[in-house]
Amino acid sequence: MGGRRKAAAKKVEQAPEASGEAAKGQFLPPRPISLRTLGDYLDLSPATISLVLNNAPGVRSIPQETRDRVIAAAKKFEYRPSFFARSLRRRQSFSVGVLVPELSDGYSVLVMSGIEEVLIEEGYFYLTASHRRKADLIEEYPGLLMDRSVEGFIAIDTALQHSLPLPVVAVAGHKALPGVTRIVLDHGRAAELTLRHLYQLGHRQIAFMRGQTFSSDSDDRWKSLMAVAKDLGLEIAPELVVQLEQNLSSPELGYPVVPKLLAAKRPFTALVSFNDIAAIGAIRALRDAGLRVPEDVSVIGFDDIQGAAYHTPSLTTIRQPLNSMGNTAAKMLLQRIRGQQEHRDEVSIVPELIIRESTLPPNPARMKRK
Repeated sequence: MGGRRKAAAKKVEQAPEASGEAAKGQFLPPRPISLRTLGDYLDLSPATISLVLNNAPGVRSIPQETRDRVIAAAKKFEYRPSFFARSLRRRQSFSVGVLVPELSDGYSVLVMSGIEEVLIEEGYFYLTASHRRKADLIEEYPGLLMDRSVEGFIAIDTALQHSLPLPVVAVAGHKALPGVTRIVLDHGRAAELTLRHLYQLGHRQIAFMRGQTFSSDSDDRWKSLMAVAKDLGLEIAPELVVQLEQNLSSPELGYPVVPKLLAAKRPFTALVSFNDIAAIGAIRALRDAGLRVPEDVSVIGFDDIQGAAYHTPSLTTIRQPLNSMGNTAAKMLLQRIRGQQEHRDEVSIVPELIIRESTLPPNPARMKRK
């Protein structure tokens, strides 16, 4: 067998190109080259070559030197595996759908990066649909993606109203639906970290931003904050609670909060923001009003987006491990697609308090009630 393969390989190397490559002393196999011909050239089985080029799960059992040889030969002879043939053979599209409110906001970017890392490693494509939180698009897009033969869905901060006929993993999906695995932050723990940090610094007059009603996290986060405030004996003054309404992913979201709070004429020494983006906008508004952060007002954010550490002042925040949450979502979805794991209703993620420059003990002058 080995002798026949070597003879075939010799024949392959001497087969001239019709385009005149022979005149240049370069001998390549006729194109398009087949998987079997490539196997003869490398003296390897087509199955081994297929495992390497498709980055299949069993590829790690093949020595790295052999994998390198296969990839080099495929590049030399411009061989590419047929995606459509592989899809038909396995009845798989090797693609998943990702539903996201907006592609540009810091939260989604970090979750998507984690998803992408896993899908690339596993040889999967992903099709992204940005629905801008419009109910009709949230309803329509899954069907459009299923028409493109996706094998499952990852929904990021997307308010799904019903289950889908494919496996679904939701990041920050708090509504229990059949067939949907929810990856959610432990908001009770996050609220404890937030308020206990401010309480231990000495803050008792605390203002709050409530998240937009369309955000999946809003209700759970607010209920958790109120529960912890009750345990600590903190008074939550209605005048110091502002409801976010705008659908924005820029600091402009948090800027209008400060004028509303100041207009209430009730002093506050700390502000709990719904997220980091809103916190950055609020800090700018506080400065425009002649107040210093954190000397006059401490501000704490939520998420730990990429810019939080580089803002001035750097932002104290509750870190959601967003990249890791994306990783977990992608791994769980592929396991469910492959039948390697049964459906789980919920996976809880533990938050972390990141203390930076935007929180300090309160200024005694601002603790005096008017």
